[in-house]
Amino acid sequence: MKLAANLSMMFTEQPFLDRFAAAAAYGFQGVEFLFPYDHDPGDLARVREAAGVDQALFNLPPGDWTRGERGLAALKGRESDFEAALAQALKYAAALKTPRLHVMAGLTEHGAEQPVYIANLKRAAREAERADVTLCIEPINHRDVPGYFLNTTAQAMDTIEAVGSNRVRLQLDLYHLQITEGDISTRTRDLFHATEHVQIAGVPDRHEPDLGEVNIHHMLGLLDSLGYRGWVGCEYRPEGQTEEGLGWAAQYGITAL
Repeated sequence: MKLAANLSMMFTEQPFLDRFAAAAAYGFQGVEFLFPYDHDPGDLARVREAAGVDQALFNLPPGDWTRGERGLAALKGRESDFEAALAQALKYAAALKTPRLHVMAGLTEHGAEQPVYIANLKRAAREAERADVTLCIEPINHRDVPGYFLNTTAQAMDTIEAVGSNRVRLQLDLYHLQITEGDISTRTRDLFHATEHVQIAGVPDRHEPDLGEVNIHHMLGLLDSLGYRGWVGCEYRPEGQTEEGLGWAAQYGITAL
């Protein structure tokens, strides 16, 4: 398994730009995070290259996060804002050599609609093709993000089929999948053909992946048996100090205390 540390949640004991080297020191070969836009792309590229890690993924600008916005891709009347967000993300992706981006849909209460979502993703897919980037869409549970427009894998697959581009694929977060749908082994098998990126966390508290009700070693073994060779993003909030909770990942090449 290729594990990517999520630097928005892990190694938060250190300033953000120092987290790349911290992840590398514990054996992570890749990183991901939510949003890079508070930092200059050149500074991010410099610390990433110095740490020797790959940038697996990050998100498009989500709109006004402080006012509760959680993405723009499905919001009626915000098409120009979405286009600007995509352009900014592609600029950062080029600097960080990032091959995939997470496109957040937005909230139903903010005017999210399926026809808008599909139309925006079709246009975005053409831009992604030119930039050689893959766009990921991720079903998110309604406990963590109430009212998030893209909630189920069935809706995600309907959307991917409607867009009809290999530049739009599934971001399969096993934490969200377990909370919303369950039966995650069978669903992972069924969804594998469309999966571009995987994320993990313990359920229900979003701590280390081995805490809670999911057998993470079974799930990673299943992904391996299916031939998954992509990144597994560790998008969890450590229960204590980040390094103290890395024992679960020792068998995947991560050094624990």
